[in-house]
Amino acid sequence: MSRRRKAALIVQLLISDGNKLALSTMPDHVQEDLAREVGAIRLVDRDTVNAVATEFADLLDAVGLSAPGNVDAALEALAGQISPHLADRLRDQLDNRNGRDPWLRLQNLTTDEVVRILAQESIQIGAVLLSKLPVSRAAEVLGLLPGERARRITFAVRQTADIAPDAVLRIGHALVSDYCRTRVTAFDKAPVERVGAILNSSPALTREDVLTGLDESDADFAKDVRKSIFTFEDIPDRVRPIHIPGCLRVIEGGDLSTAIAFALLSGGRREAAANFILDCVSQRMASTMKEEASERGTVKSVDGEAAMNAISAAIRGLADDGTSTLIDPDAEED
Repeated sequence: MSRRRKAALIVQLLISDGNKLALSTMPDHVQEDLAREVGAIRLVDRDTVNAVATEFADLLDAVGLSAPGNVDAALEALAGQISPHLADRLRDQLDNRNGRDPWLRLQNLTTDEVVRILAQESIQIGAVLLSKLPVSRAAEVLGLLPGERARRITFAVRQTADIAPDAVLRIGHALVSDYCRTRVTAFDKAPVERVGAILNSSPALTREDVLTGLDESDADFAKDVRKSIFTFEDIPDRVRPIHIPGCLRVIEGGDLSTAIAFALLSGGRREAAANFILDCVSQRMASTMKEEASERGTVKSVDGEAAMNAISAAIRGLADDGTSTLIDPDAEED
């Protein structure tokens, strides 16, 4: 029995047992040969089946290493290990060599990415992209666009009736070049996160002054920055009472007493935050904290704000490493 026939026998045996095989990942000519060999199998005696299965099992036991076997799988396996630019170039070379349809890569983009393309590109390009999407996906992204733009793109679809296949292919390659490449930026964090981190450590007056200016120049950006900010005053709204004792364990005692003393004398949201912390611990611990705070006397603003920033930074650190969680204001509103 030839090796091809043995392979076909193993495939038929696995399929008969109800196994799902990813045969579509193999090259077309291999799938074609396999189909012919499986089609040629008639009746095979039990001893032959057992002998082929044993030989196959021995071959598997002898395998010391298994690699992807094709460039597509290799690129997936090496994701994050090789240069993003190199990965993009290899994908482009593979697409050009195999003449693959660029629209397959575009259809695998997330819904948000497709909406971004439809919002940025011309109406005509948007009409072609919309036409290449599956109907249910096209309806989904269309519903996420502003009404006027959605109507213009939908109307432009009627203008694609006579567009040549080569033109559609060129549009697909252009969109892949612009939107399917890995973006390498100079900063790890988004602008909102960077501004939020800076304002978290800024004095309250500076923070409010900057936010007021952002409200005037870019209200949407200001709104996102406010969501990313977590300060001492935000503790009652963003930290669950059950997490407060655990948060206090990672805060320096001097910072805690200084912050509590300063906050209680400041009034407003700062005083409310201090009282919230005291209410979330045992009466004995709260009494000790109040006593230590009173011993601080009058705390200078610079020292008080530094201590409050240290507390909020410690709580943010616990949330970042997954030890604790902060309440999402939007989720709570929903």
